[in-house]
Amino acid sequence: MAVRYGKFELPEKIKLDEGSRKAHYARFIAEPFERGFGHTVGNSLRRIMLTSMEAPAIVSVRIEGISHEYMAVEGIIEDMTHIILNLKGALLRKLPLDDEARSREPKTLTTHLDITADQIEKNGGQYRVTLKDLIMVSDFEVVNPEMTIFTVTKPMTRRVELRVAIGRGYVPSERHVIADKGVDEIVIDSAFSPIRLVNYYVENTRVGQDTDYDRLVLEVTTDGRIAPEEALAFATHIGMLHFRVFENLDHVRAHMLSFDQDQEESNADREVLMAKLALKVGDIELSVRSTNCLGGAGIGTIAELVIMPESEMLKFRNFGRKSLNEINAKLKEMGLHLGMDLARLGITRENVKTVIEEYDRARGKE
Repeated sequence: MAVRYGKFELPEKIKLDEGSRKAHYARFIAEPFERGFGHTVGNSLRRIMLTSMEAPAIVSVRIEGISHEYMAVEGIIEDMTHIILNLKGALLRKLPLDDEARSREPKTLTTHLDITADQIEKNGGQYRVTLKDLIMVSDFEVVNPEMTIFTVTKPMTRRVELRVAIGRGYVPSERHVIADKGVDEIVIDSAFSPIRLVNYYVENTRVGQDTDYDRLVLEVTTDGRIAPEEALAFATHIGMLHFRVFENLDHVRAHMLSFDQDQEESNADREVLMAKLALKVGDIELSVRSTNCLGGAGIGTIAELVIMPESEMLKFRNFGRKSLNEINAKLKEMGLHLGMDLARLGITRENVKTVIEEYDRARGKE
């Protein structure tokens, strides 16, 4: 049973305050929202960004000749406790890989340090070993490569192993589960979250003569591993993923909502949109890989494609970010996007095939 609700005021777009933009800070403004929705949306996005953003971090270290974290090491100014504190400050970013190479398993990065007397002498008797000395070639990009990990005063050759994992939030060392942990491997606390600070404010804004609508201001500060714009986009997708769980409830499916708009679509506009939705996936010139992935998922028309959210698309077999970007670009050219609400056309995920088939028959297509 379809139920029609009155119009909700919603922002047409999110404004980025360019005047306040900094390297790892951005201010976003969204208005107008119905009264109360500024806090609902702002607090939800803030909590998601602070708790659910993923990034790589070092979870353990093994340095040849060092058996525990309380040792002082000959030829190194810092003791192991100090070295571990420095490693906690390492900022790593995951590099994009081919779809087939994706893995969430921890990676071990091995480096053979060879510090010579000449290097020490050239640097005034002290050679700083930085992150770029320990992580030179890997699947991870170092955001702060010049960060000092320890300082060497005597020539030495040592093997250093860092284990890097991807996670969320702050995880103390005792919560890390390392299946093949070595005897002299030191597990450390890990700060996975790339978000430093998120603030939100709700102010009054005007719609017509009414001044009690919400204006939402979001301030996002990251540590450089992701951009504030990425953080907001990721938090939005995570929130949508969790809200979508409730769509599966029987009583939710039984009561589909539609909403009043400022202007009803004209018959001509409706026909143009339906014509686009009725196109076959093979008609929009996607790559063979993307076309095959969609075919394997049972998606035959543009309507079946655009009604799918991005998060579910990525669950398809052999479907990766490259294919998703290609599809997004092609849909953008058509004035469409993934995750479209087609309720105003009477189209839901349950009846989309039937509606398009009926539309094709009405136009005389086989």
